Amino acid sequence: MSGAGSGRRWAAPATVAAAAVAALYLGYALVAGRGAAAAADGRFWGLLLAWFAAWQVNAFLSEHARGGVARVLVAAIFGLAVLALWELGVRLFAVSPVILPAPSDIAGRIAGSGPLLWADFVQTALKGALTGYVLGCAAAVLTAIAIDRSPFLQRGLLPVGNFVAALPIVGIAPIMVMWFGFDWQSKAAVVVVMVFFPVLVNMVAGLKATEPMQRDLMATWNGSYWQTLWKLRFPAAMPFLFNGLKIATTLALIGAIVAEFFGSPIVGMGFRINASIGQLALDMIWAEIAVAAVVGSAFYGLVAFLERRVTFWHPSQRR
Repeated sequence: MSGAGSGRRWAAPATVAAAAVAALYLGYALVAGRGAAAAADGRFWGLLLAWFAAWQVNAFLSEHARGGVARVLVAAIFGLAVLALWELGVRLFAVSPVILPAPSDIAGRIAGSGPLLWADFVQTALKGALTGYVLGCAAAVLTAIAIDRSPFLQRGLLPVGNFVAALPIVGIAPIMVMWFGFDWQSKAAVVVVMVFFPVLVNMVAGLKATEPMQRDLMATWNGSYWQTLWKLRFPAAMPFLFNGLKIATTLALIGAIVAEFFGSPIVGMGFRINASIGQLALDMIWAEIAVAAVVGSAFYGLVAFLERRVTFWHPSQRR
């Protein structure tokens, strides 16, 4: 009985939603004078059926399945269902591609612009974002250790850091372009500024996370500052550090893309988006957005994977 009841709970919302979408489509076809041809459009009914089936499968997995694979499947199926609804909406209301292209059109643009998108990815993500990310995070960790050693820096540098972190990127990017030129170096400099202070603040907090009794015990064993830092305080700071690193993954790609709006060679995600706006090529804009979203998600997932491997001992990683 419980299983039957659960099945009805899944089916009812999906059935109502699917019926509403079908009724809306048929009403639109009647008003628009498309008649039987629209009602018999196999693409529409195929997408609607796929969306309905995805809803059912997702509801079942969310209710019963456990483990990492199930979580990935739920997210993937939900994303595909959203794309199906997007496609349905664009086709149903005949939305102009200048306003909102359909996912199928965006996928076609991605498939037909592979070399161009790859060149933009290398310029923005690898040269600009990744280089700035590595340099900014490394500098933040070293600065956090210096702040930990110096009370003067604790009182002087952190307030200045909070001030600089609040500066808008649209004000920083033109200055960096004038300082470092139009190539990827200026974008990396913008990324350094954006990721430096989130990682710095988290690392400083992490170095203070150990208990006084633990530090006293290291002092009892005649441990030097660097021995205590490396064997006790740095491992204890890892959860804080990875929190900052995950925040910085999203900031890095955003900073590199926005910086390209203020000057870049004829390659890069930001340049391509800016140029496509003038050409009303929204499919190319959405293609760049899709590539940036996939790259950003993969980068975040990689850092989260490293966090689980490094901080497996922390309570936040226990299941």
